[in-house]
Amino acid sequence: MDIKNEVLEILDDALGLNGRAQAFALDTPLLGALPELDSMAVVAVINLMEERLGVYVDDDEIDGATFASVGTLVDFVQTKVT
Repeated sequence: MDIKNEVLEILDDALGLNGRAQAFALDTPLLGALPELDSMAVVAVINLMEERLGVYVDDDEIDGATFASVGTLVDFVQTKVT
């Protein structure tokens, strides 16, 4: 499984980016840089991760640093699926 591509697809779907997420690199900033990524969108991203990747995310596992960039989110997801 290519975690980065999975994360990009989830971001694209949850945020309604219409394919824009596919151009994101690991160092692409997320929280504070994407107007689409508000608190409700963070919940949508987490829900899609749980649904599509079969992981469970506790509330206390998530903070702003998790959504700092594509790379930090990919790293987080990697720890959940392995």
